[in-house]
Amino acid sequence: MAPKRRLTDVFYSTLYELHVLESVLIKCHDHLMQERNRPTIFDVANRAGVSPATVSRVLSQPSIVRSEKQKRVNDAILALGYVRDGTARALVSGNTGAVGVVVPTIDNAIFSRAIQALQRTLSEAGYRLLVASHEYSTSTEVVAARSLIEHGIDALVLVGIDHAPELWTLVDNSPLPLVLTWSIAEGRDCVGFDNRHAGRIATEHLLSLGHRTFGIISGTLQHNDRAAARIAGVRDALADAGLGIPDWRISQQSFSLAGGRAGLAALLSVELPPTAVIGGNDLLAAGALFEAQSRGIRVPGQLSIIGMDNLELSEHVTPALSTVNLPTAELGRRAAELVLARLVGAGEPRAVQLPIDLIVRASTGRPKKT
Repeated sequence: MAPKRRLTDVFYSTLYELHVLESVLIKCHDHLMQERNRPTIFDVANRAGVSPATVSRVLSQPSIVRSEKQKRVNDAILALGYVRDGTARALVSGNTGAVGVVVPTIDNAIFSRAIQALQRTLSEAGYRLLVASHEYSTSTEVVAARSLIEHGIDALVLVGIDHAPELWTLVDNSPLPLVLTWSIAEGRDCVGFDNRHAGRIATEHLLSLGHRTFGIISGTLQHNDRAAARIAGVRDALADAGLGIPDWRISQQSFSLAGGRAGLAALLSVELPPTAVIGGNDLLAAGALFEAQSRGIRVPGQLSIIGMDNLELSEHVTPALSTVNLPTAELGRRAAELVLARLVGAGEPRAVQLPIDLIVRASTGRPKKT
C-alpha cells in the first residue's frame, strides 16, 4: 500500500504545482495586457506635439525646457494618465528618485511639520519621500532603515545622533548619503538645534520670575539625545543660580498629553511640589496644564508651566503656553536641501544649526508668595 500512497502524493503535488503555474501564467498575461494598454512616452510626445526626448527632459530636468512646452507635456500626461516606469528609470540612471526618512513617531505634530517641509522641497526637485517610524525603539529603527535601503532609496534622513551601533554600521557601510536632523554632529551632514540651550533659556526665564523649586516632565531619555540635552541645559541654568534638581524631580513619560498629565501627578506627589514645571515638549507641557486644571491648580497663579517646540496647540490652549520656539518646518526644508546637495556630490559635510528663541505667553508668572 505504501507505493500507492506515494503515487497519490506525487499526483496531488503535481496537480498543485500545475495550479500554481496556471496562476502565474494568468498574472503574467494580465500584466502584459496592462502594459500593452499603458500609455508610453511616445504617446505623450505625440499628443503634446514634441519629441520623446523633450518629454524625458520635462520629467527629469524641467528647468531646461520652455514653460510653454512644459505645459503641453504636463497636460498630455494628465490627459493620458501616463506613469513613468520607475524600475526602468532606476536601471538606466542608477537612481530610484526616492529619499527615506526614519522618525521616532508620526503621531506628533512636531515631526509631521518637519516631514511636510522635507517632502515639499524634495518633491519640487522630483524626488518622493518614503517615511518610516520606530516608536523610540532602537531595534525597530534598525529594521526600518534596513528596509528602506533594501527597498531602494537614494538618500537617508535620521532623527538625532544617538542610534544603535548596528544602525551606524548599516549606514556607514552604505554608499547612500545620510543627513541627521534635530541634533548637531561634527563631520556629518546635519541640521538641528542646540537642545541644551533650549533647556537653559526655558529655565532662565522661570528663574527670572523668582522660581526656585522646579520639576521636569521629560520623554524617555534612553537613546534620546535631544531629551537628555534639554535636561542638561536645565541643570546648567540651575547650577549658575546656585540650585540643582534631583533625579526624583524628573518624571520620564511618553511624549503625549497623557504623559504630561501623569508626569505632573507624579511631581505633585513629592514632599515639596514644584512651583515651576518644564515640559520636554509642548505636548507634555499641555498635558501638565490639563492635569493642573483638573485639580483646581491655577496656572500661572500657583504653578508655572513652560514647554518646548512651539506647536500650534501651545498658542491656543488657555492659558497659552510659554515655550521655546524650534523652527521645525525650516529644519525639514534645510534637511532636504542638504540631501539634494549631497546627491549631486556638492562639497564637504555641513552642520547647520538653526536659531531658537523664547516665546513668553500666559502660562508662566511669578511664584505665589508664602
